[in-house]
Amino acid sequence: MLRAEEGSAAVEFGMVALPFCLMLFAILELGLVFVTDSVLENATIESGRLIRTGQASAQNMTAEQFKNALCSRMSIFSADCPTRANVDVRVIPQFNVNPPDPMAAGSFDDSALSYANGNPGDLILVRVWYRQPLLTTFMAQGLSRLNDGTVRLTATTAFRNEPA
Repeated sequence: MLRAEEGSAAVEFGMVALPFCLMLFAILELGLVFVTDSVLENATIESGRLIRTGQASAQNMTAEQFKNALCSRMSIFSADCPTRANVDVRVIPQFNVNPPDPMAAGSFDDSALSYANGNPGDLILVRVWYRQPLLTTFMAQGLSRLNDGTVRLTATTAFRNEPA
């Protein structure tokens, strides 16, 4: 017995197209997150070098100037960086210290952030948070620690300032 099969390809495509497109966009977005994270890590390390070598102290660098130096190293992401990045630079007594977490209460608390260039020989902890907007909402659910669903990438470096 013969059956009509002219529309079967269209129906199958309709069933597969949406999940396929969602998966494709999620893969592309995850790739963008990894690239942004890599750029943020490198920018944090390179900007931290200004403090480690004493250049930041010699210029009396402020938190805003340090953030500008960081954002200038964010290559293709530098345009949005000033509004998305938060910087915390502090002197720590030892390497195994637990500084305050600005995301601990489920929202980002700017008041927990500080900035200090330190003195020669001081241990310095540099932390940067970068708000990464996501287009695929199910990715945000899996990546966010905040109640509002925003995603923050974090880069951290710790070092001892060089002697004068």
